[in-house]
Amino acid sequence: MPQHKPAYKRILLKLSGESLLGDLPYGIDYETARSIAREIKEIHDLGVQVAIMIGGGNIFRGIRGIEAGMDQVSADQMGLLATVMNGIALQDALEKEGVITRHISAVEIKALAEPFIRRRVIRHLEKERIVIFSAGIGSPYFTTDTAAALRALEIKAQVILKATKVDGVYSADPLIVKTAKKYRSIRYLDVIKKGLKVMDTTAISLCKDNKLPIIVFNLKKRGNIKKAVLGQKVGTKVY
Repeated sequence: MPQHKPAYKRILLKLSGESLLGDLPYGIDYETARSIAREIKEIHDLGVQVAIMIGGGNIFRGIRGIEAGMDQVSADQMGLLATVMNGIALQDALEKEGVITRHISAVEIKALAEPFIRRRVIRHLEKERIVIFSAGIGSPYFTTDTAAALRALEIKAQVILKATKVDGVYSADPLIVKTAKKYRSIRYLDVIKKGLKVMDTTAISLCKDNKLPIIVFNLKKRGNIKKAVLGQKVGTKVY
């Protein structure tokens, strides 16, 4: 019998900025945003409390600015603002699907988003509002992976769902190394020891210390978010 009851009551979905690209080389493909919004609505309709951490790599990556000679603080600040733009786009897409949302920015932008106040955010989730986190943790030098782990712990999420362009964690980049081995499950320490690019070391360490599982899966395959929420086999579980 298929499982229809969610395995998790409250989740944090980590979306990269690139997930909004679609077939574009740069920017936001709104149809792709709408497609992702529809999948998120499906799990919201199951009664799952959903928080989302959005990246900004489709618009600007801090590392690119640094490589071009920018000061890291300035480059990272631009990257944070890129995530805010993505947050606005995703909020609009979700609301077009009839879902009530709240956009929470770690950088204070009162006209566009609410500030992060932990108890208020938890109350939004309890009221069945989808929460979108942007601007990471509001500081340079920290990735949105680390921000995702931190926010997931603060809101007491039961799992991080890490949406990627591959169907799990591999021993090497499967898009380059055809013989790369896929892991069905892997321990936090093995991720760190093997240098696997699941999330950065700080994020993995936070999850390890607090026993917060991570499920890594392919976002491009429709239905995978729902499968992960239902506890079905999809992608790779880091535990």
